[in-house]
Amino acid sequence: MFIPLPVVEQAAEGLPVGEMRALRAGGHEVLLARLDDGYHVVDDTCTHERCSLGDGWLEDGVVGCPCHGATFDVRTGAALTLPATRPLRVYPVRTTPDGSLEIEVIG
Repeated sequence: MFIPLPVVEQAAEGLPVGEMRALRAGGHEVLLARLDDGYHVVDDTCTHERCSLGDGWLEDGVVGCPCHGATFDVRTGAALTLPATRPLRVYPVRTTPDGSLEIEVIG
């Protein structure tokens, strides 16, 4: 079930393409990234070590961990480089007809 989350709306407001922002939504620490093809939401915590990906970098849809350099695809959550081997959780995101953002947060 998709849930409108005001905090996601606030985070997305003014977020340029190619940028990201870490936030807490629905009890989860998530990373909101805006790419050419829209918004993407993944867990904000690196699966290798508990570092915030929001403190890292985003380039061409790939987020880099500031602690040890692991990289992840923000569209799929796939771990792309070591030392991370496990993917990030991906949260489906959609834009409603009125332009609001909703993400699916389960569990």
